[in-house]
Amino acid sequence: AETISDEIDKPSGEDSKCYSITAALSGMYEENHAPSDKTWRMFRRLGENSYLMIRHISGEMQFAPLLVYSFELLAPHHLVESEKFNIRFSDPKEITEMADKFRWYRYKKALLQREVADYIGIDRSTYVGYEKTGRGYYPIEHMEKLATLFGIPVTDMLDGYNRFLYDGQGRQIRERRKHLGMTQREYAALLGVPLGALKRWEQNKVRIFKSTWERYFQ
Repeated sequence: AETISDEIDKPSGEDSKCYSITAALSGMYEENHAPSDKTWRMFRRLGENSYLMIRHISGEMQFAPLLVYSFELLAPHHLVESEKFNIRFSDPKEITEMADKFRWYRYKKALLQREVADYIGIDRSTYVGYEKTGRGYYPIEHMEKLATLFGIPVTDMLDGYNRFLYDGQGRQIRERRKHLGMTQREYAALLGVPLGALKRWEQNKVRIFKSTWERYFQ
């Protein structure tokens, strides 16, 4: 804080302007406040996030600037749970389970499960299931909304199986089959699956199960 004393000599030149302004401010303050007031009070608002504070102590007027900054809240509503979780994973790149990724990013944004569910347009109970490990498939339209909410690329949230679906299941299966120089019938026989199932996979009419993907395409 800058202290302006009644005993200060009056400066000259440009400095005299500053002295005159300060003296005027002091006079305005003294008209409305007690002779001694140690509490900092707002004297003037200077801008959207800046203020001029003032207090009066033993015949001295003290002025100080106050700047107010706002930061994104990184702690979640359930702070202890978040701290334990983030000790376990300091970097989301270390996380392999999608359920854990959702929780990590939700904690970082300080959001409740209900708030996330409302944003992506599903019931809270459905989203709670998203944060439980062991789930295989996650609807891509929900993942894209989550990525927008968390401010990350959607691919950062996907595991190998869901990334396989996101990148185009049918195209990838077709490319693997053609790379081997096989017909659909031959490839289906190689995999040990019905020909109709292989055709539907390649046409994206039926989503391949995670267990089948792990067995043949991981």
